[in-house]
Amino acid sequence: MRDFLLFLVRDARAAVAGWSWARRAGACAAALLFVLLTWRLEAPNLATLRHWAEHTAAWFPLLFWALYVGITQFPVPRTLLTLSAGLLFGPWWGAAVALSATTASAVLSLAIVRGALGEWMAPRLRHPGVARISARLEQRGWLAVGSLRLIAGIPFSLLNYAAALSPVRVLPFAAATAAGSAPGTIAVVALGDSLASGLDARMLAAMLLLAALGVAGLAVDRRLPVKPLP
Repeated sequence: MRDFLLFLVRDARAAVAGWSWARRAGACAAALLFVLLTWRLEAPNLATLRHWAEHTAAWFPLLFWALYVGITQFPVPRTLLTLSAGLLFGPWWGAAVALSATTASAVLSLAIVRGALGEWMAPRLRHPGVARISARLEQRGWLAVGSLRLIAGIPFSLLNYAAALSPVRVLPFAAATAAGSAPGTIAVVALGDSLASGLDARMLAAMLLLAALGVAGLAVDRRLPVKPLP
């Protein structure tokens, strides 16, 4: 893996060296904007969301859904948004809104990052250091993605970015994201008042159980055979 990362850095530097100054400036500006937005961006608090709900009425669920998708394009924790969904919409509608927004956000991130870097990255995934991992993700990336989604400590947006640079296919990625995110999302929505009342022991137990299932899924994936890439 270390050899692959060094190879990737050298290749990236060589590619950037061939860019025009205008393209370099544009890339730097985009990177700086991304960092600034990540630094400044945060989920609206519950009082603000309720104020918006009063003023947008029937449109508020759609507004909240779009806000959820937009904010989670960045490395910003989605827990507060998920908790807010439970408090604002109740357990059933809250789970539906949060889970559908989670899946849509993941697919959008995959499309954006893959559109920007996927073509450059694809041939480099045949490097001996990652060829086996690439083959595993191409053949059953859904298992790895679904297992990682079960582990609460894995950052949502960073997993999206990493998946975008891998050969995992879009539909299996979307399905695995929905299935793997569902238990944790539903648990957080159902216990939406935990921020006010303190960490609920049931939530902690649920998170630990889901993490254990995620690790078990990764262990199963590791033991399954992988066909070599043609």
